[in-house]
Amino acid sequence: MGTAASIANLAQPHFNIRQLGTSYLKSLKPERQVETKNILFVTSEYSELIKAGGLGDVSSALPKALLKRNDVRIIIPGYKQIINSGYVITVVDELPAYADLPACKIGRLQISNGPIIYIVISPELYEREGNPYGDENGKDWSDNPIRFARFSLAAAEISRGRSALKWRPEIVHAHDWPAALTPAYMKWQGQKTPSVFTIHNLAHQGLCPPEYIAKLGLASDAFSIDSMEFYGQLSFMKAGLNFSNHITTVSETYAHEITEPTFGCGLQGLLKQKLDQGLLSGITNGIDESWEPNSDPHLVESFRARKWNGKHANKRHLEHIFNLKPSSAPLFAVISRLAHQKGLDLTLRIADIIVRAGGRLVVMGSGENKIESELVQLAERHPHHIGVHIGFNEAEARRIFAGSDFLLMPSRFEPCGLSQMYAQRFGSLPIAHRTGGLADTIEDGLSGFLFSDLTIDSYARAVHRALNVYKHTELLCAMRCHAMASPLYWKQSVLPYDQLYRRLLGEHKNGAVVNWRHS
Repeated sequence: MGTAASIANLAQPHFNIRQLGTSYLKSLKPERQVETKNILFVTSEYSELIKAGGLGDVSSALPKALLKRNDVRIIIPGYKQIINSGYVITVVDELPAYADLPACKIGRLQISNGPIIYIVISPELYEREGNPYGDENGKDWSDNPIRFARFSLAAAEISRGRSALKWRPEIVHAHDWPAALTPAYMKWQGQKTPSVFTIHNLAHQGLCPPEYIAKLGLASDAFSIDSMEFYGQLSFMKAGLNFSNHITTVSETYAHEITEPTFGCGLQGLLKQKLDQGLLSGITNGIDESWEPNSDPHLVESFRARKWNGKHANKRHLEHIFNLKPSSAPLFAVISRLAHQKGLDLTLRIADIIVRAGGRLVVMGSGENKIESELVQLAERHPHHIGVHIGFNEAEARRIFAGSDFLLMPSRFEPCGLSQMYAQRFGSLPIAHRTGGLADTIEDGLSGFLFSDLTIDSYARAVHRALNVYKHTELLCAMRCHAMASPLYWKQSVLPYDQLYRRLLGEHKNGAVVNWRHS
């Protein structure tokens, strides 16, 4: 039996939504060829400046891919890390106070080969220790509604056109709950500029009490079912859903999952309505082209498909820094935010199976204190077989992707996920729960391994399948090569965004309502 047939026998048949969705999107042709020129990205993270998760990677990579055809600019809060980044920030505008939102300045920054970035400068709101959303202990800032309303209103003001900037967007693209009030403020101001709102993780909604209506200067009817009211609270996320012209989320499967109670977080009815109206679509994320094992400067040694000496060199490096016993046994990896969503409790239970089978495990990440402690204790129980680093380092993370054989991703839900794509590019085969973007980007038995039931037994079977492949060098090589050749870069993923923008702009100029069916 040939190698391809052998690999195919390992796969469980499944419906390739990513392939179908991409084919459908490529078939979409705008009724009029309208060239989008000016796009404003409204995001709370940008990986070159500050990053808490995958939002930062997407907010950096997608604009860069779009820059080839468009003038894309970013607006982001002026966090301490950005103000002190060493980049030149030139103040170009000032915005007055509004309700309880303080006055702020708008700075302009540009990174080489990147888009122009507008910085919302307000030291009292943003220049703090910690991450974009909370303090150093992971506790959310109590004034987050004020912080991100100020940010969203600044984006809406730029959308309206500021003479000081001499630039006005034709499309506004807001990302996740911190930017979700942008489309709402735009509509309340009477703006007609089309807006796109992307859900990166529906579980984080930006909730606050109704007394914030006056503090944030919201419309008088904001506390209504067709606006922001959500079970007695105000929901930033719901504002983005109700007031944007089109909603996207970050994978085909997740776009359908969030219309059901299991993943809909209480918003499934609204999202199902949007899907049925053709106003919700899933566009699977990509990764930027720096994820190239043959040229990545972070790696101990570069490599390419079928030339594995460099991959082995990165594995030897990991054995050294994680104090593992040198071995030819498979190396499993976890690179993740350490949170319940990511299924780390399942990996803690599966680790003994990996060690008993002769495998090793390395973990890098930070998050919930309980999970961090349990992982450290796990490493102490299995010295020289399991290594754990609490924290994150970009260079070492890339070496883990490069040096590992398998990446563990038993996420309870995963809107898209980027780690599985990073791993595939570097020849590390993901073992993942069949959900969201994991289902869309991993071909079971070809570029990784999927399991359907979120149980130890189902997870263990997927791990044993991987161990079995590792014993057969030809199969392992073929799967690695297939994974490394997967079309995961943004240059493949950017087309549907470009088509959506062009259609929105064309419909706007024609005075019509956009109805972009996607299923």
